[in-house]
Formats: sequence, C-alpha cells, structure tokens
Amino acid sequence: MAKAFTRVGRQIALAVKSGGGDPHYNPRLRMAIQNAKAANMPKANVDNAIKKATSKDSENYEEVVYEGYAPHGIAILVETATDNPTRTVANVRHVFSKYGGSLGTSGSVDYMFSRKAIFAVAKTAITDMEEFELEMIDAGLEEIREEDEQLLLYAAFTDFGTFTKALEDKGIEVQESRFERIPAMLKKLSDEEVEDVIKLIEKMEEDDDVQFVFHTMDMTE
Repeated sequence: MAKAFTRVGRQIALAVKSGGGDPHYNPRLRMAIQNAKAANMPKANVDNAIKKATSKDSENYEEVVYEGYAPHGIAILVETATDNPTRTVANVRHVFSKYGGSLGTSGSVDYMFSRKAIFAVAKTAITDMEEFELEMIDAGLEEIREEDEQLLLYAAFTDFGTFTKALEDKGIEVQESRFERIPAMLKKLSDEEVEDVIKLIEKMEEDDDVQFVFHTMDMTE
C-alpha cells in the first residue's frame, strides 16, 4: 500500500509539472487521480499531493528511463520518477549487477518496445461495440482486449489526451488508465531462468524511485 501511494504521489507530481494543477485542463493529472482512486488512496492524500506539487517548495521530480538486460538476454526498461538521478542510477545499476544483469546505454533496448496508453472501462459502459469502435478509431483506438469485467482500450502514447477527451465526450467513465511499453517480441525461458529474471524485477520494483519495470520475457503458460 505504501509503495502504491508513493508511486501515485509521484505520478501526480509529474503530471502537475507537465500540465499544471487543474485536472480539468490536465488529462495526465486526471489519469493520476483515477489511479489514486484505484489504489484506494484517500481523497485528502490526493489533494495534499496536488497542493504540494503546485507549491514553491515542491520536490523537482523528473522522469528518467533506464535500459538494460536481465539474465538470459531479457531486455528491461525501468521507468523512474526521481529527484536525485545520481542516487537512482546507482541503485538501478546495483540491482542489475547483483542479479546477473547489466545496465545499458540510452537506446539500447528502447527500440524493442512501443509506448501505449491503456484505458480500462467497464464492459457494461459500451452498449454498441461496433459503433463505439468506429467512433474511437478516429481518436486513436488501436486495439480492444477483454479482461474479466473490463475492456482494455489501447491507443498510442501520443494520442493520450485526444483519447481521454473522446471518452469523456461520450460519457464513458475510465476506471483506470496507464502508460505501458509493449515489447515487439517475447522470449520464452525455462522455469529456472524465469525465476532468475523475476528476482531482478522484484528487487528493482522495491526501490521507491522506480515506477514501472517492463521486460521482453514471455510469461504465458
């Protein structure tokens, strides 16, 4: 819970830094607030995070992405939100090294991933799927996947604002939204090799500066 709140708090700080503290005019901030609700973060905490991010004494978080390899040739992208890149890169390098991986240079694995905006909505929110798809394609819809009682709507990262507005104009409530880096190809490993990679990823995710870790390991059964 504490890690989730830290992550969302930094998402709010980055959103405010990029687009201001008014969620009506900042779709990325609206996304961060939605994610705070999904993490059961109290409204008072959300309001305080926005207030703190807009104050003169706000911490200057920046997004830094680190690239490298886990054991067995698995490409890794580490998204961070940090107020001290020197500390963060040292921590990231240490985890890569300790768990059999290596920190790479900028661009070394980024080309293996495409960045997407993903929106989760209730299945019941869509009454006419065919009409919905046709209308949303103009806003950047690329793919729809079903997951339990939700529909996951995929769009390009650059279409995030346009897609958000299109859903709002249609009165469709977004239950959660996020950015993901989707690997172009996945690599299948043995069970033992999978454990090696998972150890590195889990240790990386323990760092408060780390927001998300993406990889090219095939996790299907």
